[in-house]
Amino acid sequence: MYWRPVRDVLAELVSELSPEEIEQLLDTPPDPSLGDVAFPTFRLAKARRRPPAEIARETAEALAARGFSARADGGYVNVALPREAAVRDILRETAAPDFARFSWGAGKRVVIDMSSPNIAKPFGVGHLRSTVIGQAIRNLLLRAGYEVLRVNHIGDWGTQFGKLMAAYAMWGIPKGAPDKIRAYLELYVRFHEEAERRPELEDEGRRWFKRLEDGDPEARKLWRMFVDESLKEFMRIYDRLGVSFEYVLGESFYNDQIPGVLEEVRAKGLLEESEGAFVVRLGDDLPPALLLKSDGTTLYLTRDLATALYRKNVLGADLLLYVVGREQSLHFEQLRGVLRRMGYPWADAIVHVPFGLLRFGGKKLSTRRGRVIFLEEVLDEAKARALQILEEKSPQLADKEAVAEAIGVGAVIFGDLRQSRLHDVDFDMEEALSFEGETGPYVQYTYARAKGLFRRAGEPYEEALAAVPSDVRGIAGDRGWELLKLVAAYPRAVRKGIELYEPSAVARHILDVAKAFNRYYQEERILVEDAEERRAKLALVARVARVLADGLEVLGLKVLEEI
Repeated sequence: MYWRPVRDVLAELVSELSPEEIEQLLDTPPDPSLGDVAFPTFRLAKARRRPPAEIARETAEALAARGFSARADGGYVNVALPREAAVRDILRETAAPDFARFSWGAGKRVVIDMSSPNIAKPFGVGHLRSTVIGQAIRNLLLRAGYEVLRVNHIGDWGTQFGKLMAAYAMWGIPKGAPDKIRAYLELYVRFHEEAERRPELEDEGRRWFKRLEDGDPEARKLWRMFVDESLKEFMRIYDRLGVSFEYVLGESFYNDQIPGVLEEVRAKGLLEESEGAFVVRLGDDLPPALLLKSDGTTLYLTRDLATALYRKNVLGADLLLYVVGREQSLHFEQLRGVLRRMGYPWADAIVHVPFGLLRFGGKKLSTRRGRVIFLEEVLDEAKARALQILEEKSPQLADKEAVAEAIGVGAVIFGDLRQSRLHDVDFDMEEALSFEGETGPYVQYTYARAKGLFRRAGEPYEEALAAVPSDVRGIAGDRGWELLKLVAAYPRAVRKGIELYEPSAVARHILDVAKAFNRYYQEERILVEDAEERRAKLALVARVARVLADGLEVLGLKVLEEI
């Protein structure tokens, strides 16, 4: 970062904090008039048991004695950097191949559980969050040097299949269903509606699932049909989202491993009978973990034990991430708890990455009640609206269909990722597709605008990105400096995203960069006559484009050269 000289001197002055800790504390003051770098002294005040304002004054004086323009403001030390030297430092840093790249993950393998829709149910918008959050986290982890294996843990096992089989056996494929997946949905919904009036249907569903577990040929044939039809549907959606997987392993993949896992738990004296079922006690803080029902069927937790052991022992995971809704928090606490009791210290490498609900019109989505919105229909509508906008704004644009697809799909993805993953998202199509405001199309358009300057100038983008002009006065004014500082701060946003598994850190930052660039574009003439000033300004624009492109790629949006 451009504030490294300040950090290095502070490291000499402050023995209580390491250079890395100081780096994390340094920030940009909220008001540019205060300076370029802010150092909060509150941690020092606590360690030294002295007022923060006193320490800030002393630190500012010590920095001033080293040649810095520093002042104390309350508990903060604000430092103004020598502008032109700092500009050149930023240009050098942001031209480097390893800009916004880290190495602490090198040699470590992460297995990330993401998407994981259920077989025989439509790919609804409810699956969107795990898919796009997981993909963005994967892209972030790659920037820290990790090897990342994406696993799609398809929900192809469980009592819901018994219910669907029972429904299929009783009623067959509904007439008028547009495709088999929607037919399966209609059957599933009808089963739950009928079961409210006829509770004995639940027992019939359980009997069918037990037949499936026991290898009954009729049950297996029905199950295989459900799986094959569903996978065709899923892969079409993933192609549109730009998402792929290193492994697609359904819950059923682990069936033959479950007996061994249960035997291990039993041999270690952990499995206890409770009202006919079998549980593992997890102490006073957690309820017992139910591994085997009284009728002998297994549960999600049983299968996730086998899954975790496979990912650790066979896939070689150093870190196991589960991008799953926050309502499953207890499940993952129990999973870690059982593994700890089994004597596996790596249980702490299991990390639940929770997220909030996705709503359309304020409603949570439920397959049981049939209130499901098909993701493909949402993507189609987004593309159609984007195409309509392009017909009005850019009628001469080539490949409008492909551009509309990229903008429409990107709008849906960005509409999710720009908000903290823990927040509930109430999706608004019109807002998400706006070319103004905090949207994917806005960032995509800003990138295209920046790259368009190089076409107009007739100068190569790559040369401008590599350039570190000796004369930087043309971009050392307040507007250029504020934009450059945002560009330079991008690695911090990436680091935050990696450490917190939070793609919104990158989304929010590239929005800030896009807004600042558009202000700069409106207020400054970039393609000026003076060759040195023009060279400096294009060097700045190239770095803006680099940050926007990298941020869009992190989030899973396509980078468009022209809109």
